[in-house]
Amino acid sequence: MKVFYSDRFVLPLPEGHRFPMKKYSMLREKVEREGICGPGELRVPRAVTDEEILRAHDPTYLKKVVAGTLTDKEMRRIGFPWSTRMVERSRRASGGTLDACRVALEEGLAANLAGGTHHAFAGRGEGFCVLNDSAIAARALRAEGLVTQVVVLDTDVHQGNGTASVLRGDPHVFTFSIHGAKNYPFHKEESDLDVPLPDGADDEAFLAALSGALDLVLDQATWDLAIFLAGADPFEDDKLGRLCVTKEGLAERDRMVLEGCRERDIPVTVTMAGGYAKKVEDTVDIHFQTIKRAAALREREKGTVRG
Repeated sequence: MKVFYSDRFVLPLPEGHRFPMKKYSMLREKVEREGICGPGELRVPRAVTDEEILRAHDPTYLKKVVAGTLTDKEMRRIGFPWSTRMVERSRRASGGTLDACRVALEEGLAANLAGGTHHAFAGRGEGFCVLNDSAIAARALRAEGLVTQVVVLDTDVHQGNGTASVLRGDPHVFTFSIHGAKNYPFHKEESDLDVPLPDGADDEAFLAALSGALDLVLDQATWDLAIFLAGADPFEDDKLGRLCVTKEGLAERDRMVLEGCRERDIPVTVTMAGGYAKKVEDTVDIHFQTIKRAAALREREKGTVRG
């Protein structure tokens, strides 16, 4: 399975910053070590262009991001210090999702070992998100005539507020978010379908809610592509999660989403979204299990085609 990574574009953070930047290189190293990708399948994405970004973001916002003229308040809302490397990483992370989408349309499955930056609005960033990769990718593919209908399946513990806002009213993209009702963002936007969960929701509650919503969404239209935000932060030991979903529960989530899509012949792009476990190794493990399951499904499908 083809997998895109951008951890060589490191965003410099001050000591003690709570964003686990090292999870990306740790995940890529584990993907390499475990032989998930064949020769040439682990790839560095290209950077998204201004033209691609501007289908989802306001020109004034992009100019300020690139020039480093965002106000202190705007940067605090994002949560990162500005740097040219922040800009490059944001472009590459979004490029990873777009590149993975292109591959998924041809091969059924692909992944980005970053992305899921669902708190970025058209005119602002927040919550560690500068550019909205899902919106950029969906709009780019639509502009090129490669897709008509895209569904965004957001299972990160935090609502995809930026995605909901950017894509509101777009008849070609359906936004679905299952998330903690009382968790960040405290002012929720309106997705096409939102499934809020109470604090402490466990495997049974999480998976029951996801199952019902997933069938409803996937059977609603003939989707050309699904973008699956496989956040690790519903995990019971996540510092920012407030849910009680186990690793086994998240593995079942991955199975339900990936197999649900592929049974309906919907190509899937997997992105990582958030993860803030007390032990970064747990976050990496959860992300890795998602990639591993997607790769196994891809191999199984290849074998069926050969047969």
